[in-house]
Amino acid sequence: MGYTIRQMEAERNFSQELSVEALHRVVPPEVISTVLADQGIATPRVRKLTADVTIWVLIAMNVYTHLALGHVLRKVAQGLRFIWPDATYRVPGASAFVYRRYQLGAQPVQALFERLARPIATPRTPGAFAFGLRLMALDGTVEDVPDTPANAAAFGRQHGSRGDSAFPQVQGVYLAECGTHAIVDATFGPYGTSERVGAAALLRSITADMLVLWDRGLHEYDLLAAVRQRGAHALGRLPAHVKPVWAASLPDGSTLAYLRPSDPQRRAGGERLLVRVIEYTITDPALVGYGEVHRLVTTLLDPRVAPALDLVCLYHERWEIELVIDETDTHQRLAGRPLRSHKPAGVLQELYALLIAHYALRVLMHEAALQAGVDPDRLSFVHALRVLHEAIPEFQMVDPAERPRLYARLLQDIASGRLPARRLRCNPRVVKRKMSNFRLKRPEHQHWPQPTMPFRAAVLLI
Repeated sequence: MGYTIRQMEAERNFSQELSVEALHRVVPPEVISTVLADQGIATPRVRKLTADVTIWVLIAMNVYTHLALGHVLRKVAQGLRFIWPDATYRVPGASAFVYRRYQLGAQPVQALFERLARPIATPRTPGAFAFGLRLMALDGTVEDVPDTPANAAAFGRQHGSRGDSAFPQVQGVYLAECGTHAIVDATFGPYGTSERVGAAALLRSITADMLVLWDRGLHEYDLLAAVRQRGAHALGRLPAHVKPVWAASLPDGSTLAYLRPSDPQRRAGGERLLVRVIEYTITDPALVGYGEVHRLVTTLLDPRVAPALDLVCLYHERWEIELVIDETDTHQRLAGRPLRSHKPAGVLQELYALLIAHYALRVLMHEAALQAGVDPDRLSFVHALRVLHEAIPEFQMVDPAERPRLYARLLQDIASGRLPARRLRCNPRVVKRKMSNFRLKRPEHQHWPQPTMPFRAAVLLI
């Protein structure tokens, strides 16, 4: 049985009907309207690009990242145009959208992300919990943004022995759910901002049912103490320069020890935190870290509840957030090029829209995995993204009564993209192309002198 085509009334306004129905289960239109109202944003008259439509296009431009803005608009409107009574209706162009997006600003998109993003794993989700705690991970990433004076002034760029980085860069820090790859909170700042500053800001989203994983670059006494104050637990790598004060040995080979803050006054005041330290090494020469001594620190103190070997293996679940960053950068954003936005407000707006699009896709993948009875890790992110590409116009064209049936098919299509079972493997950390024979781009190259006459006029025969 086929689908019934949606019937449109001629007197309806195109912008009032334009939406991304395929994402309504995750991003309800009423939530967008509520966020806009809370931000004091209202459209006094019906435009071709209302604030609601502008937000939908912002999300869609992080689904169709391979398309220019004008074509993103056409893609978002493709299904609706197909059934629209006026066959000559023209979709707004890229310049109109750019004007409206900067008029909207970044704050409503950030507020929408904060309203939507929540942990989504259930007890049925494989690998999402350990020791009765929800597995979460913290990590940072750097994003290239267009090389404009405004972006360079706002975000800065990396400085190194070989010169400055090619593009200004934004420092982002994510809090992600390991079992579903859903990013539930994020902060963005200038390149020079420490990841620890961003991690401290994300404590607002840490709850008592969580076990938070991070690498040694994020280790800090105050972060561990703050996680415990919120009733949650932490598991991280201990840097070599940190010297815990031994307290007791435990039957599984781990030890109880005290960590102290780096501030001398606080140390003199006796401030300290009881933690558990686990030392281990790798005996397989083919694995990274072979023969080295590794140290983990955790606030899970009871070896009967959380044995040392289980914690060592569990720590490597932290790599799930590396895969999350790979999804947003390599496969969704296409990291071979910088973001689109030439202004700092647009950069932040685009980044939060990127996270909304990623979160929506991950919610769909999680629901599809549960229905299919598989681990969300087994579903291909790239496959799901391409399925969504095709589904957006289909949802616009079908009758609203048919959407639940179409949604069920969408989940089935997403679940059909299975990855092979993960295998233990190790790759060298090398690159194929490291240097360039071209000179480094300098500020004087930004406004290179342009020809003053036609080519023909510049030719002198001798």
